[in-house]
Amino acid sequence: AAKLMRERKIAALLVMEDQALVGIVTERDMTARVVAAGLDPNTSAVADIMTANPDTLSPDDTASDAIGMMRIRNYRHLPVVEGARVVGMVSVRDLYAVYNTELEQDLKDRNDFIYGESYGGMQ
Repeated sequence: AAKLMRERKIAALLVMEDQALVGIVTERDMTARVVAAGLDPNTSAVADIMTANPDTLSPDDTASDAIGMMRIRNYRHLPVVEGARVVGMVSVRDLYAVYNTELEQDLKDRNDFIYGESYGGMQ
């Protein structure tokens, strides 16, 4: 799992059994549950270190919903599930990018208003 995460440059993997989500394993799981626990990473099973039955989001949840759950439960990644089907995963980095884009647009809109570009055409 760690090698796959390194190769793909990702920090979390969803653990599936057939088409069902059964867990999530993250870099923090690797650090805390394998390295810090003194386990052999070559023989430790993902099932033994993953977070089983993880909390999930639905596609209809908002970025604010995701950030709230992440903050309260100290997560950095959340699977997105529609019905019983996994449709994606959201990370705190993804959410940061959304908020950063929104803040940049807000600043642009305010500057346009202040400097007259969006103020009824008057300059």
